[in-house]
Amino acid sequence: MRFSTTTVLFALVALSAAGPVGLKKKQAGVLTARPYSQFQISDGVAGNALAEVNAMFPIDTSDLASVSEDDLQIIKDARETAEDAETGTGGFNDELDAASGDTTALQNGKIKNKVLKLQLEVLALQIEAAQGDADQDKIDEEMTKLNNNIALDEAAAGEDSVGVSDTFDG
Repeated sequence: MRFSTTTVLFALVALSAAGPVGLKKKQAGVLTARPYSQFQISDGVAGNALAEVNAMFPIDTSDLASVSEDDLQIIKDARETAEDAETGTGGFNDELDAASGDTTALQNGKIKNKVLKLQLEVLALQIEAAQGDADQDKIDEEMTKLNNNIALDEAAAGEDSVGVSDTFDG
């Protein structure tokens, strides 16, 4: 029995069209929305801010394309709150302006908060890029800022660090 080339090609096209189209399965949400006081990392000791952020926001970075919309929104909201903790009423800038004496621990806390804010920004941008909304220039810009603040945090390793959970309502 002999098949025509057209019949064989038609059968192959039909089979390939019937197969999966590469839809990515989104993973279930792994994060929970929390107030700033429950995810801030500024209290304690300087030197390990990035690891502290990653522990608070345990996203599988090997498969960013499958991060759920809910988790992405939690990351974005937490980043905005961390920025407010820096610049908003009762935040780091206000507390540093009002402080007298040694502000090293408060400054270390602000740097750790910047690592929190910038890591969440980079993570959100990387998730969006993995899901098809790429902005590599913005990722690179934020990575530069993040790396600078990580270096400042590591340079202060072992020093006291204090946050603004008592004065910032976020």
